[in-house]
Amino acid sequence: QVQLVESGGGLVQPGESLRLSCTASGTIFTIAAMGWYRQAPGKQRELVAMIRTSGGDTNYTDSVKGRFTISGDNAKRTVNLQMNSLKPEDTAVYYCNANLKRYPVLPLQDYWGQGTQVTVSS
Repeated sequence: QVQLVESGGGLVQPGESLRLSCTASGTIFTIAAMGWYRQAPGKQRELVAMIRTSGGDTNYTDSVKGRFTISGDNAKRTVNLQMNSLKPEDTAVYYCNANLKRYPVLPLQDYWGQGTQVTVSS
């Protein structure tokens, strides 16, 4: 089994900051990438930010560039998302994602956390 446990969501005012964290645990051979997706009511789930464990390459959706920073700790199997200058349009449920192999013979697969609510409102 693989578990992704998220923390750090909440209610903040526009312009404030939040930090999301996610830790992967269980039977894991290797993690290729970890990241965050979000889904607002009535909208499709979208990629927010992703970081590759080998090399540390990152990518962000355009709307968060310059405001959000993703970081990871390979040894701890953790990914963090520092969110600054939050806007009401950032309101969504944020999901942690890990692209990993449980065993060497298996292909890479996506695993998901349970989601954490981020609400930006005055």
